[in-house]
Amino acid sequence: MLRIREAIVVEGRYDKNTLSQLVDTVILETSGFGIFKDEERLALFRRLAEERGLIILTDPDGAGFVIRNFLKGSIPPQLVKHAYVPDIRGKERRKRAPGKEGKLGVEGMRPNLLEEALRRAGATFLEGEDGAARKPGRPITKADLFALGLSGTPGAEGRRRALLKRLSLPEHLSPNAMLEVLNALYSYEQLTGEKIFLENEKNP
Repeated sequence: MLRIREAIVVEGRYDKNTLSQLVDTVILETSGFGIFKDEERLALFRRLAEERGLIILTDPDGAGFVIRNFLKGSIPPQLVKHAYVPDIRGKERRKRAPGKEGKLGVEGMRPNLLEEALRRAGATFLEGEDGAARKPGRPITKADLFALGLSGTPGAEGRRRALLKRLSLPEHLSPNAMLEVLNALYSYEQLTGEKIFLENEKNP
């Protein structure tokens, strides 16, 4: 598993699934053209770009370049790196027919091609357990979310949304997505020790 400092933006969940088998970092989705009208998600992209840098990895077709160019104009360029996969004719296994342009997307790329694309983009590969992507303190776990009343308990959804709103993060993140984003931005100690999480919200 390759550890990378930067967060990576892809178009959809199948791209994310493919990349997550190769890379250990935060991987975010644009939901295709959905990013054009999703100010909350775009704000999250900007925040992660400022915190750790961002790599944009979209499909090599026209739609992928439209999304890439939109992000290029929406996030400070010095915070963004661009990874490009090659033009390869074909179709992904799950599809009955090739895409409009007949090219494989990110989800159809072999691991070596994805790694090559990331290295060409200048991704920061981390070695060992003390890499720069690690926050001081311990990571936040699913058990922590439960203990803090943010998952698996009555009223957890409301408390999650209140916390995400306070942190200026998208309020509709699922517990798993929230855990990934929180770990990209905070350690457990930072989350609980700086009044970010209010104890009276844990037990209303």
